[in-house]
Amino acid sequence: MDLDQLDLALLTALRDRPRAGPLELSRQLSVARATVQARIQRLEDAGVITGYGPDVDLEAAGHPLSAFVTLEIAQGALDEVASELEAIPTILEAYVTTGTADVVCRVAASDHADLQDTLLELNRSGSVVRSTSVVVLGTLIAPRVLPLLQRTAASRASRSPSYR
Repeated sequence: MDLDQLDLALLTALRDRPRAGPLELSRQLSVARATVQARIQRLEDAGVITGYGPDVDLEAAGHPLSAFVTLEIAQGALDEVASELEAIPTILEAYVTTGTADVVCRVAASDHADLQDTLLELNRSGSVVRSTSVVVLGTLIAPRVLPLLQRTAASRASRSPSYR
């Protein structure tokens, strides 16, 4: 889906104020409420907007320790590893990768003992050949998508006549 400047402005406004309604967004962006509603529906239908859940600060919620864990897995064991990873609540996300690691996981833990328990559970898997962990000391750049979208949307004029 090609995003234009109005789409990007709408995504930015929703990121800044996720609970804002169409009327408030239309006033903020100086476009008709129907335009806002149609754009949101189009972005949802295209899968660009995937949800409106709250952003959770894991540190404030009692899980201040984060780590990235790389896994080398046995040949053909990806499905088994996926179900094992889903069963471990401290695994926040996992990605299949290229290179020496087959899977990269992001882990959250309440303390070092909790992290160690997660690592031991991963290593008990018959499908995991080797794991390596790296503890996160701090966040340099928080997860973001808007700079990437701004790069391409800046060159596209809005399809909405009132937003140019």
